[in-house]
Amino acid sequence: MPSFEALMKAKTLLGIHDKASLSEIKIRYKNLMQQWHPDRHLEDVQLATKMSAQINEAYESIQNYCSNFEYPFDEDTIKKATQTPHEWWNDRFGNTNSH
Repeated sequence: MPSFEALMKAKTLLGIHDKASLSEIKIRYKNLMQQWHPDRHLEDVQLATKMSAQINEAYESIQNYCSNFEYPFDEDTIKKATQTPHEWWNDRFGNTNSH
């Protein structure tokens, strides 16, 4: 199970907001993987490879963490949940908007 710090780092790296659904996270992950694909960065393949690995690790951390709870987080699960998606996110990843 990833630590809280690892999940916050993953959230920051992927650039996802507090109310992001798992499908939004997956789309963001795919877009970042395309953006940082080494074939698109021939001038610095090492950096692109490193970023791709970090993005993949971040996505896997969030996916593994969520699989221990309501994953898959589909529409039926959301409807049955007693929490709003925003509350669900804050319970698992912390409320980063309250400073």
